[in-house]
Amino acid sequence: MGAGEGAADMGADSAGEGWGATRSWVEKGLPGPERIEQVVRLRGGWTSQMRRLDLRGPDGRRSLVLRSFVKPFYLRHAEGLLTREAAILGLLGDTDVPAATLVAVDATAQYCDHPSLLMSLLPGTVRLDDQDADDRAALMARQLVRIHQLTTAVHQRPRAYQAWASAERVTPPAATGRPELWQRAVDVIRQDPPEYRGRFLHRDFHPGNVLFTGTDEDLRISGVVDWVETSWGPADLDVAHCSTALALLHGVPAGMGFADRYVAAGGTLTEDRAAHLYWRLLDALGFAPDAEKVAVPWRELGRADLTARVLTQRLEDYLQVLFERYA
Repeated sequence: MGAGEGAADMGADSAGEGWGATRSWVEKGLPGPERIEQVVRLRGGWTSQMRRLDLRGPDGRRSLVLRSFVKPFYLRHAEGLLTREAAILGLLGDTDVPAATLVAVDATAQYCDHPSLLMSLLPGTVRLDDQDADDRAALMARQLVRIHQLTTAVHQRPRAYQAWASAERVTPPAATGRPELWQRAVDVIRQDPPEYRGRFLHRDFHPGNVLFTGTDEDLRISGVVDWVETSWGPADLDVAHCSTALALLHGVPAGMGFADRYVAAGGTLTEDRAAHLYWRLLDALGFAPDAEKVAVPWRELGRADLTARVLTQRLEDYLQVLFERYA
């Protein structure tokens, strides 16, 4: 949420769409004479437009973060996504999970130019480089265990998870030399989902949604962001999503090692290897054919090396190794 920054126009967004109504909504909710002093665009997001709002008032300066949905697909789903995130941020306020504090939400754009959510600014940055990737992965595994250990009353549970891939929608890379590998993977997720024990899932837990501070022995997770997809489902699915992202970012061994780190940190995964393979493939196939959706924000944050060719190769290799280990 604070990893990439760029000065933003005070009256329009990058597509030339005004945000004057949104700014007015924010300022009307601020206490006393506090006002927006500077607006900074935060890079690295895919689903929404993120801004850091630097405020100034009698008590000094502080900053907030504004999430706005502007893309047509997310505009259609904004009410559910932002309402869910607002509820989850309220729930997390009583836990030790380092999440932002909800300030205000306008999920239907009743007052804003676009559906928007305003929250506190968390310290730290997104770190996607290969240096210290193993140390960060270990911290992420421990953090994910704590998220999965959250308990809620039945009426407070988030919605049941939704699959992001189906056998009918998977598109293998056009130039793949391993069509049989893709067909084998698709056949696995064509089956009915395995039985599972429900857990509180972040559902989009990966390095791009985790903030870090410090280095070496002082390396710490300072925030976990993007709670719009929070769900109730199998821990294996959250582990699968982070594993796929790590495989694409840092190579197949990084992706294969995350489940082991999770278990070593006290997490519990299904003992049925076929069931675990199902969840891993269900997630990985959602990135097909070339993981370009995640590559765009990752490149914005400095990973220019993650070309479509590199990501396609890593994704295919990851599928192969999943079968070698769990089939």
